[in-house]
Amino acid sequence: MSHKHANIMVIDGSSVTRTILSRILRNEIEDVNITVCATGQEALQQLTDARFDLVTTALLLPDMDGLELSRNIRLSDTYHYTPIIVVSGDADARLLREGFAAGVTDYFDKSEGYKAFGDFVKSFIERHAKLVGTVLYVEDSPTTAKITRAMLDKRGLKVVHTSTAEQALELLEQARDANGAQKTYDVLITDFYLKGRLTGGDLLHAIRARYHFSQQELPVLVLTSDDETQKQIEVFHAGANDFVTKPIVEEILMARLRALLLIKHQYDALKRQAETMRWVAATDSLTGVRNKRYLVDNGDDYITNPAHLPVTAMLIDIDHFKSINDTLGHITGDHVLAAIGELLNSSFPHEMVVRFGGEEFCVLLSQADQAQALTQAEALRRDVERLRPVDVAVTVSVGLACTLDHPNERLTKLLSLADRALYRAKATGRNRVYVHTADGLMDAPSLARVGT
Repeated sequence: MSHKHANIMVIDGSSVTRTILSRILRNEIEDVNITVCATGQEALQQLTDARFDLVTTALLLPDMDGLELSRNIRLSDTYHYTPIIVVSGDADARLLREGFAAGVTDYFDKSEGYKAFGDFVKSFIERHAKLVGTVLYVEDSPTTAKITRAMLDKRGLKVVHTSTAEQALELLEQARDANGAQKTYDVLITDFYLKGRLTGGDLLHAIRARYHFSQQELPVLVLTSDDETQKQIEVFHAGANDFVTKPIVEEILMARLRALLLIKHQYDALKRQAETMRWVAATDSLTGVRNKRYLVDNGDDYITNPAHLPVTAMLIDIDHFKSINDTLGHITGDHVLAAIGELLNSSFPHEMVVRFGGEEFCVLLSQADQAQALTQAEALRRDVERLRPVDVAVTVSVGLACTLDHPNERLTKLLSLADRALYRAKATGRNRVYVHTADGLMDAPSLARVGT
């Protein structure tokens, strides 16, 4: 059950309570549809006419109590597993003793307050969300596969079925990214005794030992017809997270699968968080471009990567920036830096853009020879002239150096050559582009004349 478009039934004999609970749920949960009922019989009729994801009921209703209603709801195949929450200010012994047998999923103490009720239901929905994910399913029995796939399809899971371990390994190989991570499947379900050359145990060994997928990165649920303790231990030693014995009981399969999907989703969330933290650590907070530390750590690899060659280093310096800070203030200066950073990111979305220090920036242009880099530098210079961040006239001076003119140079040397070109651009009047060619320093007009 997802919090998106959740259909919730609220059953309470008090019209005031129904109104308050409905309002709280609409405020706390996005895209929720609320149906209210005053009696158990009205609720049972509504449950027949429509489909609900969650039912909340008072313990005491005008025509029956909440436990009796829960028993009646559980008689329906449609609502056999639908969550039912009893809302009461009195968790009496009968509720605690008989609630589970009556089919009550959870209990909310109304004395905690209506706002707490909204938080409780929102949290409940998130914890009992619909199964979401892609399952790689390995089963060589057509009959078993058909039955099990129907169970998985019914819960909204995407299923990729294959009948052999060999085919499963091919699919996993295709799903690996450049860093060896598994990017497609959330859970693997496999029969332990497959008829091909490789068994389910061999598949598990390959997943854990050859591909090094952890039990969090790719959880594995094993289906086995053997309920001997020693065989179950063997399944775990082979690298399985859990197992289900045949014949498969749907409720057990789904409970085990839900737990494994939660493991996978938590793993993915932590990985995304770690990637975000790495991005934050490598990003200049004011301008939004990468920081100098990132350039130092990755620049040499970038300019020697065959896929990037030729690479041109572009150094950009904001003209008279100290004057902007001194006359208009550092806050204005920060706005100018931020605007230049945003322009650089948008102008060079696929390149390495770095704040080199103070008002100086660096761009490593991939697959850009001298002429191509010069065109891009001139376009940037004109764009900055038109920018006028916080209504301040700003220009930049640019220095270039290309690996074609200076082959086999490390990043430090290439940047030093670009810095000489930048210094010449500033010394000859600013707001211009200079290139450190193989023959020495030349400005853009001179290079254009040479090209003609």
